[in-house]
Amino acid sequence: MSELFRQAGVEDAERLREVTYEAYSLIRELELKWPAANADLDQIRDNITQNECYVLEADGIIVATITLSKTDEVKAITDLPFIKWFAVHPSEQGKGYGDKLLNWVENTIIRDKEGAPAVTLGTAEKHPWLLPMYQRRGYESIRSFDAGNGDGPMHLLRKIVNPELFEQVNGEQAAAQ
Repeated sequence: MSELFRQAGVEDAERLREVTYEAYSLIRELELKWPAANADLDQIRDNITQNECYVLEADGIIVATITLSKTDEVKAITDLPFIKWFAVHPSEQGKGYGDKLLNWVENTIIRDKEGAPAVTLGTAEKHPWLLPMYQRRGYESIRSFDAGNGDGPMHLLRKIVNPELFEQVNGEQAAAQ
């Protein structure tokens, strides 16, 4: 079995729409208003071109995807990188692909390429397993809020990927205040 981590291109849009749509079925059932849950092909293409969308291929087939946002979605709260649109095709879940892709993005992209001390992502409290899953992976809630759109409490989570740099940046910020 061969595995390949890479950045997605627009030629991957149809497969990414399938992976995302199938993986987000519970999101739709919970009536969460997450853009990825009902993204059409144009929205998938926009995500690929406006952000950094990464995939994990197993034997030449995309099985998982995640996006490093390049928009200002959470800049008012934090200047740390924000990841979104994380999905593993249901037929490939339970095989460790999501864990492998998230580890790769956290370390190779966020820590090494971006040089960031930590990464952020958002999730809904009413989702039955996402918040505990991210907490087991070392993410901690740094802000909880209700956007008033029916999704209920949402959590902005942070994971430190470079502890030394995180301490250095926090020390500099504290000294500047």
